[in-house]
Amino acid sequence: MKHVVIDTNVLLVSISTRSSLHWILQELKNGSYTLCVTTDILSEYAEIIERHMGQKASEAVLSIIEHLADVKFITTYYRFNLLKDKDDNKFVDCAIAANAEFIVSHDSDFKILKSIDFPKVKVIDTKQFKQELNIV
Repeated sequence: MKHVVIDTNVLLVSISTRSSLHWILQELKNGSYTLCVTTDILSEYAEIIERHMGQKASEAVLSIIEHLADVKFITTYYRFNLLKDKDDNKFVDCAIAANAEFIVSHDSDFKILKSIDFPKVKVIDTKQFKQELNIV
């Protein structure tokens, strides 16, 4: 099973059943991939979801994430600081510590990772993620 780190904005847009990206949350619930998270990532998820959708939505989504079998809680022991946006480094550090296949993001700040040979962190967008999961 693929181990994946999902950027907050991708998770946020996958929550609504009306979103064309709702399949991301559904496939997580269905066990199609393993979501790798840290406490910092969960805190950011909670904060951003609450800001955009309210406290109840934030609590509901976090409850789902915290109780799924296909969620792997990661402890990072080293900060690589590979990105200019310091707030996004938590996703890179998690991906490295989890030995994740990739980070799913549309954030252009992650593009610099293509030019870094070590540690190698692959970043894909949601369209590529759908292909990786063999979803038609």
